[in-house]
Amino acid sequence: MKKSTIEEIKERFDNDVERFSNLETGQVATIDATISLELITEASKRIVPNAKNVLDVGCGAGNYTLKMLSKVQNLNCTLVDLSLPMLNRAFERVSGETKGKVEIKQGDIREVALEENSFDIILAGAVLHHLRDDEDWETTFAKLFNLLKPGGCLMISDLITQDTELLNEYTWQRYGEYLEGIGGTEYRQKVLDYIEKEDSPRSMNYQLDLMKKVGFSKVEILHKNMCFGAFGGIK
Repeated sequence: MKKSTIEEIKERFDNDVERFSNLETGQVATIDATISLELITEASKRIVPNAKNVLDVGCGAGNYTLKMLSKVQNLNCTLVDLSLPMLNRAFERVSGETKGKVEIKQGDIREVALEENSFDIILAGAVLHHLRDDEDWETTFAKLFNLLKPGGCLMISDLITQDTELLNEYTWQRYGEYLEGIGGTEYRQKVLDYIEKEDSPRSMNYQLDLMKKVGFSKVEILHKNMCFGAFGGIK
Protein backbone atom coordinates (compact mmCIF):
# COMPACT_ATOMS: atom_id res chain seq x y z
CA MET A 1 0.00 0.00 0.00
CA LYS A 2 1.20 3.50 -0.86
CA LYS A 3 1.75 5.46 2.36
CA SER A 4 0.22 8.88 3.04
CA THR A 5 2.17 11.90 1.85
CA ILE A 6 3.26 14.61 4.28
CA GLU A 7 0.50 16.82 2.85
CA GLU A 8 -2.16 14.19 3.57
CA ILE A 9 -0.90 13.73 7.14
CA LYS A 10 -0.89 17.52 7.64
CA GLU A 11 -4.49 17.75 6.44
CA ARG A 12 -5.66 15.03 8.83
CA PHE A 13 -4.09 16.81 11.80
CA ASP A 14 -5.38 20.23 10.67
CA ASN A 15 -8.87 18.81 11.14
CA ASP A 16 -8.29 17.15 14.50
CA VAL A 17 -7.12 19.93 16.82
CA GLU A 18 -9.89 19.59 19.40
CA ARG A 19 -9.33 15.89 19.94
CA PHE A 20 -5.60 16.29 20.39
CA SER A 21 -6.09 19.13 22.88
CA ASN A 22 -7.37 16.61 25.42
CA LEU A 23 -5.01 13.92 26.60
CA GLU A 24 -7.77 11.81 28.11
CA THR A 25 -9.81 11.56 24.90
CA GLY A 26 -7.23 12.55 22.30
CA GLN A 27 -5.12 9.44 22.61
CA VAL A 28 -7.61 6.70 23.43
CA ALA A 29 -6.18 4.45 20.72
CA THR A 30 -2.71 4.90 22.23
CA ILE A 31 -2.20 2.42 25.05
CA ASP A 32 -0.74 4.01 28.19
CA ALA A 33 -0.47 7.48 26.62
CA THR A 34 -0.71 9.19 30.00
CA ILE A 35 1.83 6.85 31.64
CA SER A 36 4.34 7.35 28.82
CA LEU A 37 3.84 11.12 28.95
CA GLU A 38 4.54 11.10 32.69
CA LEU A 39 7.62 8.87 32.31
CA ILE A 40 9.35 10.72 29.50
CA THR A 41 8.84 14.14 31.07
CA GLU A 42 9.88 13.01 34.55
CA ALA A 43 12.96 11.26 33.12
CA SER A 44 13.84 14.44 31.19
CA LYS A 45 13.56 16.53 34.37
CA ARG A 46 15.84 14.15 36.27
CA ILE A 47 18.42 13.99 33.46
CA VAL A 48 18.50 17.79 32.94
CA PRO A 49 17.09 19.38 36.14
CA ASN A 50 18.29 22.84 35.13
CA ALA A 51 16.92 22.66 31.60
CA LYS A 52 16.26 25.96 29.83
CA ASN A 53 15.27 24.96 26.29
CA VAL A 54 12.84 22.29 25.14
CA LEU A 55 12.01 21.22 21.59
CA ASP A 56 8.69 19.44 21.01
CA VAL A 57 8.74 17.58 17.68
CA GLY A 58 5.31 17.01 16.15
CA CYS A 59 3.93 18.89 19.14
CA GLY A 60 0.27 18.61 18.18
CA ALA A 61 -1.79 20.70 20.59
CA GLY A 62 1.11 20.93 23.06
CA ASN A 63 0.34 18.18 25.60
CA TYR A 64 3.96 17.03 26.00
CA THR A 65 5.35 20.53 26.51
CA LEU A 66 2.58 21.36 28.98
CA LYS A 67 3.45 18.26 31.00
CA MET A 68 7.15 19.20 30.85
CA LEU A 69 6.33 22.72 32.12
CA SER A 70 4.50 21.21 35.10
CA LYS A 71 7.87 19.73 36.12
CA VAL A 72 10.42 22.35 34.99
CA GLN A 73 9.13 25.92 35.11
CA ASN A 74 9.57 28.71 32.57
CA LEU A 75 11.30 26.77 29.83
CA ASN A 76 11.91 28.35 26.45
CA CYS A 77 9.74 26.19 24.18
CA THR A 78 10.20 25.51 20.48
CA LEU A 79 7.16 23.80 18.97
CA VAL A 80 7.38 22.09 15.57
CA ASP A 81 4.44 20.59 13.70
CA LEU A 82 3.15 20.16 10.15
CA SER A 83 -0.22 21.59 11.11
CA LEU A 84 -0.63 25.34 11.64
CA PRO A 85 -3.98 24.98 13.48
CA MET A 86 -2.26 22.54 15.88
CA LEU A 87 0.65 24.96 16.36
CA ASN A 88 -1.65 27.89 17.02
CA ARG A 89 -3.49 25.90 19.68
CA ALA A 90 -0.20 24.69 21.19
CA PHE A 91 1.19 28.25 21.23
CA GLU A 92 -1.90 29.57 23.00
CA ARG A 93 -1.86 26.78 25.62
CA VAL A 94 1.92 26.75 26.23
CA SER A 95 2.29 30.56 26.37
CA GLY A 96 -0.05 30.63 29.33
CA GLU A 97 2.19 28.26 31.30
CA THR A 98 5.71 29.68 30.87
CA LYS A 99 7.51 33.00 31.22
CA GLY A 100 10.08 31.66 28.76
CA LYS A 101 10.07 32.30 25.03
CA VAL A 102 7.61 30.25 22.97
CA GLU A 103 8.42 29.82 19.30
CA ILE A 104 6.42 27.91 16.69
CA LYS A 105 7.81 26.49 13.47
CA GLN A 106 5.50 24.97 10.90
CA GLY A 107 7.05 22.18 8.88
CA ASP A 108 8.63 18.76 8.79
CA ILE A 109 11.33 18.21 11.44
CA ARG A 110 13.53 16.84 8.66
CA GLU A 111 13.50 20.24 6.95
CA VAL A 112 12.93 22.85 9.67
CA ALA A 113 16.04 24.96 10.37
CA LEU A 114 17.04 24.84 14.05
CA GLU A 115 20.26 25.69 15.84
CA GLU A 116 22.58 22.79 16.71
CA ASN A 117 23.62 22.22 20.35
CA SER A 118 20.77 24.40 21.59
CA PHE A 119 18.23 22.13 23.32
CA ASP A 120 18.39 20.49 26.75
CA ILE A 121 15.37 18.29 26.11
CA ILE A 122 13.77 17.04 22.90
CA LEU A 123 10.35 15.41 23.20
CA ALA A 124 9.00 13.31 20.33
CA GLY A 125 5.50 12.05 21.11
CA ALA A 126 3.76 9.86 18.53
CA VAL A 127 5.60 11.43 15.60
CA LEU A 128 8.67 9.46 14.48
CA HIS A 129 6.54 6.56 13.19
CA HIS A 130 5.94 8.79 10.14
CA LEU A 131 9.58 8.31 9.07
CA ARG A 132 9.91 5.95 6.11
CA ASP A 133 13.14 4.21 4.98
CA ASP A 134 16.38 3.49 6.88
CA GLU A 135 18.10 6.59 5.53
CA ASP A 136 15.18 8.75 6.63
CA TRP A 137 15.35 7.32 10.15
CA GLU A 138 19.11 7.71 10.40
CA THR A 139 19.33 11.29 9.13
CA THR A 140 16.47 12.35 11.41
CA PHE A 141 18.00 10.74 14.52
CA ALA A 142 21.38 12.29 13.65
CA LYS A 143 19.72 15.70 13.29
CA LEU A 144 17.97 15.38 16.67
CA PHE A 145 21.26 14.32 18.26
CA ASN A 146 23.01 17.38 16.81
CA LEU A 147 20.28 19.72 18.08
CA LEU A 148 20.88 18.60 21.68
CA LYS A 149 23.38 20.19 24.03
CA PRO A 150 25.87 17.74 25.55
CA GLY A 151 24.12 16.05 28.49
CA GLY A 152 20.72 16.71 26.93
CA CYS A 153 18.15 14.02 26.21
CA LEU A 154 15.84 12.88 23.45
CA MET A 155 12.72 11.21 24.84
CA ILE A 156 10.35 9.29 22.60
CA SER A 157 6.87 7.90 23.14
CA ASP A 158 5.63 6.07 20.08
CA LEU A 159 4.07 3.25 18.16
CA ILE A 160 6.57 0.39 17.73
CA THR A 161 6.88 -3.02 16.11
CA GLN A 162 8.61 -6.26 17.13
CA ASP A 163 11.67 -7.58 15.24
CA THR A 164 10.38 -11.15 15.15
CA GLU A 165 7.46 -11.44 12.73
CA LEU A 166 5.63 -14.09 14.79
CA LEU A 167 5.75 -11.86 17.86
CA ASN A 168 4.84 -8.82 15.81
CA GLU A 169 1.69 -10.56 14.60
CA TYR A 170 0.82 -11.49 18.18
CA THR A 171 1.40 -7.94 19.45
CA TRP A 172 -0.79 -6.39 16.76
CA GLN A 173 -3.47 -9.02 17.29
CA ARG A 174 -3.57 -8.04 20.97
CA TYR A 175 -3.69 -4.36 20.02
CA GLY A 176 -6.60 -5.11 17.67
CA GLU A 177 -8.43 -6.79 20.54
CA TYR A 178 -7.75 -3.78 22.75
CA LEU A 179 -9.22 -1.44 20.09
CA GLU A 180 -12.24 -3.66 19.67
CA GLY A 181 -12.79 -3.55 23.42
CA ILE A 182 -12.89 0.26 23.29
CA GLY A 183 -14.98 0.82 20.19
CA GLY A 184 -16.04 -2.42 18.52
CA THR A 185 -14.93 -4.02 15.26
CA GLU A 186 -15.54 -0.95 13.11
CA TYR A 187 -13.34 1.22 15.33
CA ARG A 188 -10.64 -1.45 15.34
CA GLN A 189 -10.62 -1.52 11.54
CA LYS A 190 -10.61 2.26 11.23
CA VAL A 191 -7.56 2.65 13.49
CA LEU A 192 -5.63 -0.24 11.94
CA ASP A 193 -6.42 1.04 8.42
CA TYR A 194 -5.06 4.50 9.07
CA ILE A 195 -1.94 3.06 10.75
CA GLU A 196 -1.44 0.92 7.64
CA LYS A 197 -1.87 3.93 5.37
CA GLU A 198 -0.05 6.58 7.35
CA ASP A 199 2.54 5.02 9.65
CA SER A 200 5.74 3.03 9.26
CA PRO A 201 6.87 2.30 12.83
CA ARG A 202 10.11 0.52 13.71
CA SER A 203 10.99 -1.62 16.70
CA MET A 204 12.37 -0.23 19.93
CA ASN A 205 15.55 -2.26 19.38
CA TYR A 206 16.00 -0.67 15.96
CA GLN A 207 15.62 2.83 17.37
CA LEU A 208 17.87 2.25 20.40
CA ASP A 209 20.58 0.80 18.12
CA LEU A 210 20.22 3.78 15.82
CA MET A 211 20.56 6.18 18.76
CA LYS A 212 23.85 4.54 19.72
CA LYS A 213 24.99 4.65 16.10
CA VAL A 214 24.41 8.41 15.77
CA GLY A 215 26.29 9.08 19.03
CA PHE A 216 24.03 8.91 22.09
CA SER A 217 26.15 7.88 25.11
CA LYS A 218 23.28 6.13 26.91
CA VAL A 219 19.93 4.76 25.82
CA GLU A 220 17.11 3.86 28.17
CA ILE A 221 13.82 1.95 28.00
CA LEU A 222 11.19 3.46 30.25
CA HIS A 223 8.07 1.53 29.29
CA LYS A 224 6.64 -0.92 26.78
CA ASN A 225 3.12 -2.25 26.37
CA MET A 226 2.24 -4.19 23.21
CA CYS A 227 2.99 -1.93 20.24
CA PHE A 228 3.70 1.22 22.25
CA GLY A 229 6.85 2.25 24.04
CA ALA A 230 8.59 5.08 25.86
CA PHE A 231 12.38 5.30 25.62
CA GLY A 232 15.18 7.73 25.02
CA GLY A 233 18.83 8.64 24.86
CA ILE A 234 21.31 11.00 26.54
CA LYS A 235 23.93 12.90 24.54
